[in-house]
Amino acid sequence: MEINVYSQYFEASGVFSGVERRGALVLLISDSEAGTISYRAAVSFFPHRDEEDFAVSYDAYFERELYRASGRRSRKREEAFLTQLRAVVDDLAAGQGASVDWDRPLGEARRG
Repeated sequence: MEINVYSQYFEASGVFSGVERRGALVLLISDSEAGTISYRAAVSFFPHRDEEDFAVSYDAYFERELYRASGRRSRKREEAFLTQLRAVVDDLAAGQGASVDWDRPLGEARRG
């Protein structure tokens, strides 16, 4: 079962497929299957053409696996991954010539 442990929208900058992207959805995802737990950091850049445009684009989606092992969800482990999330997402974004503006959220953080 896949769960968004954390998700939040931020202002961002980047160009993908010839389209300027001014928003980003940042995620920490937990996935458990057959006694194995994994965690991934992900970012998806989207156009954000106006205040109501939150149509996430899948052509500008990047993720990195942070952890995979036998076991189950752990709040302590999730908190540790949340402290790493910005650095991992910054690295993913920089690798694509993009950036997330962490000081300009487009909404409140959601925890699952």
